[in-house]
Order: sequence, then structure tokens, then C-alpha cells
Amino acid sequence: MDISVIIPFLNEDESLPELISWIERVMLANNYSYEVIMIDDGSKDNSWNVVKQISANNPNIKGIKFQRNYGKSAALNEGFKAAQGDYVMTMDADLQDSPDEIPALYNMIKEGNFDIISGWKKKRHDNALTKNLPSKLYNYVTGKMSGIKLHDMNCGLKIYRNKVVKNVEVYGEMHRYIPLLAKWAGFSNITEKPVIHQARKYGVSKFGWERFINGFLDLASILFVGKYGKKPMHFFGFWGTIMFLLNFAMIAYLIITKIVLDYPISNRPMFYIALTGMVIGTLFFIAGFLGELISRNSADRNYYQIEEKIG
Repeated sequence: MDISVIIPFLNEDESLPELISWIERVMLANNYSYEVIMIDDGSKDNSWNVVKQISANNPNIKGIKFQRNYGKSAALNEGFKAAQGDYVMTMDADLQDSPDEIPALYNMIKEGNFDIISGWKKKRHDNALTKNLPSKLYNYVTGKMSGIKLHDMNCGLKIYRNKVVKNVEVYGEMHRYIPLLAKWAGFSNITEKPVIHQARKYGVSKFGWERFINGFLDLASILFVGKYGKKPMHFFGFWGTIMFLLNFAMIAYLIITKIVLDYPISNRPMFYIALTGMVIGTLFFIAGFLGELISRNSADRNYYQIEEKIG
């Protein structure tokens, strides 16, 4: 199979018929073998019935319905597990991503031997103050911290080699950083391509301001887990040891001054600061041991209740 298209959605019953019909036209025009995996993230409208009706007439349209809303990361993770195509494309369901971009992205990743190609919405049709400006700041900071130079890290329109999506785990709100997750997994041939960004035709955005705060928290988590997730003792043990030794040296200094110069110890602020530092250093060291135990006995973080499947 040439392409798997993964589309997470939440309450998009107005846009889904047009989007799926558009994808079908593009696939037929280019003679691609394909599947479209629709993941219903707990919609309360008629979205799932729309998917069922379309799937009844086209076996290439498949669906996964969550029992409740888990978020975009959960939807993508389930879609990645189900994808069978040689190349896997993701796009949003609100018609702001154009299916006409599929052939160019497919040819580019196939001929260029890239691992990931991320869409870049150079010309956006969003509110400049509430979306465009925060997005530029977010992408700048993310690029500096991650070392991945993409103008639009969070663009929903991306294409991956199948082996990439089978080797990354997306959970929490980590969908914003799939290129970074892929880089940590060893897939570093990442590039971008300018794509068309269309104005929203139906409904309103499902994301608010909180996504920017959550995004930076998730970035810090990914950078830490990516570097120390398999060796937490290297971080907590190192800084715990440094902190303990520095403060132990302060205690030793105070004891020497007491013996040699008869300076009092218990009424000096340095004594209490040093004791506190030694306790914190010890706690860091213990945290390292606990982190090692957890990393070797981690529970399944990606279990979601699925109500129904199609295809």
C-alpha cells in the first residue's frame, strides 16, 4: 500500500464528507493504493455516523472511535499503530490542510529518502495576535532548544516513512513534537515543505491559549526524557553527588574553624544552608535510584478504551 492518511477529529461532521471526498479524488487521480484512518476522539455530534456511512461505500475508509476524548496525541498513536502504508500522512479534519498537497509530499519523501517532511504554512489564515504571533515564538524557542529547524513544528500536515511512526510513541500532548521524538529514535533526516493553508470553513478551533504553556512543558519533558529516560541516575545521581559534596565541604570548613578559631557553628546561617543542601543532594540521589527502577518496570502509558472500529 502506498499511503496511509491518518485524520484525528473531534466534532467535525460538517467538514468530514468534503474532506474525505477530496482525498478520494486525489488518490484516484494519482492511482495510489491507500487507506484513510479516521480517529474519532470522543465526538458528541454526528461525525462517527458520517464516517460509517462513507466507509460502507468505500472500504479504503477505516475508523477508530474512542469511548471518550483522550486528545490528539492518543488519536495519532492509535492511527500510527493501525497504519499499513509505506508512507504515512497526517492531516487535520477542519479542511485547513489541503489534500492536493499529497502528491508533492509523497514524491518528495520517496525520491529524497527523507524520514519526515513537515508542512510549513508560510501564509496563514489565522488571527495574527492569538495564533500567528504565538506560533512564531513557539517555533523559534522549540527550534533553539531541540536543534530541529522547522518553521512550523506543529503543522498537522506531515508525511512519514512507515518505520518512523512504528518506532515513536506519542502520548500526553506530545503530538506537537513528533519530529523531535523521531530524532531521539534515530530518524534525523527531517525537512519541511511550504504548503497551502486554507481558512477554516466550518466550526471553530478546538485549541486555546493553554496549548502554548502545555507545549513548552511538553518540550522540557521530551528533552529530559530523550536524554535521561533510560539513565535517570546520570542526571539525579550526578547533581545529587555534586550538591552533597559541596555542602559537605561547607560543613567540614565550619568544623575546622570551630576547632582552630573556636568560631561557633550552630548559630551560623551557613551551617543550616549546608545541612539543607546535603539533604537535598541525598534526595536527588534517591530519586535517581527510583528513576532507574521505574524506567525498568514502566507500565503501559498508551491504553485507550475504543468503542468501535471500522475496516
